[in-house]
Parts: sequence; structure tokens; C-alpha cells
Amino acid sequence: MQLEILILGMITCLMKGAQCEVTEVFAEAGSKVVLPCKCSSSTSLPVAIIWSKANSDSVHSTIWRMQRSGMQYWGSGWTQKGIQRARCPNSQFERGDYSLQINSVREEDGGFYSCRVKQGHQETQNVVMLRIIKVTISPSVSIWGEDVSITCNVNPWPHGANVGWTLNNSPFVPQTDMTAIRQTPEQVVREEANPRVAGNWTCVVGYKGKVGRASSTLAVKGILKPSTDSTKLYSAVGSEVNLPCVLSSDLKLSSSGWEKLKPRSLFKPVAGRLPTTFSPSSPSSQTPWDISASLKEVKFEDEGRYRCSATIEGQQLTRIMQLVVAKIESSVVSKKKGSVTLTCQLTDTSEVTDYEWVHVVYGLNGTQSVGSIKKGKTLILNKMSEENRGEWVCRFYGKQGILGNVTHHLQLTSGLTGEKSAAGSPNIAAIVALSLLLLVLLLILAQMYKNHQRRKRIFQFPALETIVHTASNQQEERERSREKK
Repeated sequence: MQLEILILGMITCLMKGAQCEVTEVFAEAGSKVVLPCKCSSSTSLPVAIIWSKANSDSVHSTIWRMQRSGMQYWGSGWTQKGIQRARCPNSQFERGDYSLQINSVREEDGGFYSCRVKQGHQETQNVVMLRIIKVTISPSVSIWGEDVSITCNVNPWPHGANVGWTLNNSPFVPQTDMTAIRQTPEQVVREEANPRVAGNWTCVVGYKGKVGRASSTLAVKGILKPSTDSTKLYSAVGSEVNLPCVLSSDLKLSSSGWEKLKPRSLFKPVAGRLPTTFSPSSPSSQTPWDISASLKEVKFEDEGRYRCSATIEGQQLTRIMQLVVAKIESSVVSKKKGSVTLTCQLTDTSEVTDYEWVHVVYGLNGTQSVGSIKKGKTLILNKMSEENRGEWVCRFYGKQGILGNVTHHLQLTSGLTGEKSAAGSPNIAAIVALSLLLLVLLLILAQMYKNHQRRKRIFQFPALETIVHTASNQQEERERSREKK
């Protein structure tokens, strides 16, 4: 039908001696579109303009027209809330531009449009094919795991057009086991709702050198963090680790729970016992959509797969994550030489690409200094060397950067001798000096106590001697007085 109208319009143009041009225009539903109509004006004579649209019954309905006198008329059905959706800007007339501007285009606006410009005895007619593109997503807000369809409608459909999709500004590559695409008057993509397909979908239509686009947004709700199953979490022995499980904020959560899956249960996961240090987050200290948990003190045997589950609107959502535990094993190489080997061990090394060792030393005032960096999974050190004292940190890396680290404290042995040991240890020298000072003080106090006791004994005898002399003197005086008598 549309082709018949186009042919009829072309024949009419030729019969009337008018100049005809056909232009393809794409527009997204709801947007503003400009239908071009430009004529070369060689005279200053007034012009008459008629914009019309071909209906399905091959009848042209007037959209807007202007007489040579300047009077303007609008057709019915082009008003939205009392405002005309179609208009021709008068400011462009002097340039011979009589383009029609349509605001808030609708799907039913698609079709053939005709622009006829009369100036004197010259008449020019432009034919424009307006194609409206609209992307619909059903449902537009999906819960993880639901089936969702993304449809691209073009009215009228351009037969032989090239149609493609982009997702978040990147070309969309469908997965053949989940996606079905069919070429009809509309193009449909069917997917299972998950974070991979969430975002801005754009349908790109190419036809006769013209390109049209339309977009719509798909929101997927469910477990946001971790975003995918089998996410690996790295932790060191003795540390605390968080097991994240965060839902979309506006979901109505019915129930939730945690399980540790038994090893070797890949196809049918079997729940096992949770570690003794497992601690679910307190409901009073978190938002309703955060059901994360933690292990207060990680043990090497706590490694494995953990599953969090949530029931939302009768549908159960689950997320499985793997905890990888790291530790440093120390083994003696030579007792005589005091050599020890440090080995960085992980329960799963499938993502590890590199290891490095960093030596960290703390000073008396709490300052921290970092020594040289050494590569490799193992490290051989001399425990009798003062240079090796302090912390040794093993960092392990993946393709995307650092995955985690684990720390080992190296204690010095008692075999340190020589000038290097005596001069290089200010802590030991200070302790020895303080000990000698305390010993001297104790000796002085002991001697002072002895002197005090001795003086007390000496002071008792002079007092007795004074008493004896006094009595003797009194007796002598009595004897003298008797002799005088």
C-alpha cells in the first residue's frame, strides 16, 4: 500500500511538472524529528506551502498549510494537550527551508509525507518516508533468572534493512544456547535476565544509506554482589573475611540463609556444616537487602564454596562464592646455618600468576620501612641474620592485579655473636645498662640499711655508760662528805 502511494505521488509530480525528491528519515518514538523540505528560491514572490500525510486509504490529510497571504492552517489530530505537535519555523523561509518539525513522534506517525511549495508558476514537491523506531522490553524490570524479550519495531518496516543491537554502547553478541533472533517486521532478542544483559539496549537500523537508532533500558534485580557465581574471595589464616551477599534495594525479601557446600559436589551442590567462626550479619546493623556474613578468624580448613540464598516473591535466588585461604609455611633447611624456607601456600592457585615477598621492619618509634622485593613462591632466609628480622609479606597476583597477601613474623635465634650482634642491637645494650644500674642501686640501698642497723647498736651502749658514770660520781661525792665530817 505504501509503495502504491509513493508511485502515485511520483506520477502526480511528473504530470504536474513538479520537481520530486524522496528522502528516508528515521526517528525514535517520543523524540523530535524534522522532515526536510528545501527549495531553491530565485524570486521574491510569496509562496504557498502544503504539508500532508498519506493515510492507509490512499487519502492525503493536511498537516499544515500556509497561503500566499501568510494565513496558516493546522490539521486535526496533531494537537497534544492544546499544543500543536507539527510546525514550520517561519525564520527559515527566507533561505528556502520549509522543513516540518514534529514533536513527540508516535508510532502511528510513520509513513509518507508530502511537501508542496508553490512560488509563482513553479511548484516543487518533496516526498519523505518517516520510519518510527521503538524498542520495547518485557518485562522492563526483571528478577534474576526470568525470561525477558527485547523487541525492535520499525513503522513502516524497511524490507532488506540491516538491523543490529548494542548493549551499553558495545555490540551485543548473543549466546546461541539462550538467544533466539528472527527477521520479521520486528526483531526480537530473548535472554535470561542477569547482570550481563542489564543496561541500555539500542536497536540500530540501516537502510539506503540512512541509520536510525532507538533505545530502552533493562533493569535486572536480584543479588547484586557478588555479580556472578564462583567469585573467589582471598583471605589469610587468622584474619577476618567478609562473605558478601547484597540484594537489590527494593526487593521484598521473604527468607534468606547460608550454607557451606561439600567438596566435589559440582553438579548437585550438597550443603555441609558452617565453620564455628561463621557469623551472619546482625539484622539490626544492616539494611534488609544486605544478607552478608563473615568468618571472624579464618582457618586453613575453612576454604571452600559458600552459598547464600534469598527467597523473593516466591522465587529463590542463590549465589555461590569460593573462599581461598592463604598461609605461610616455615621449614628448616639447615640447623647449623640457621636457614629457613618460607612457602606461600593457597588452597586454590588457579587464578594466581605471580608471587612476591616484601620485607617490613618496624623501628623503636613505630616507624615502618620496606626492604627489597623478591619474586617467587618460596623464600630462603638466614634466621641468625639481623637483616632478616621483622615481617615478611607474601603478595600474590592475578591477571587483574593483586589478589591478596599473607604475613609471617620472623624471630631471631640465640646464635647471634660478634661485634655485629653487639653493636647492631641497641635494644639489648639498653636493657643491659638498665640492669646494671638497678643492681648498683640495690647494693647501695643494702649498704645503707647495714650502716643504719650498726648505728642503732652503737647508740645503745653510750647511754648505759652515761648512767654508770653518773651513779659513780654520786657515790664519790657522798664518801668525800663523810671524810670531812
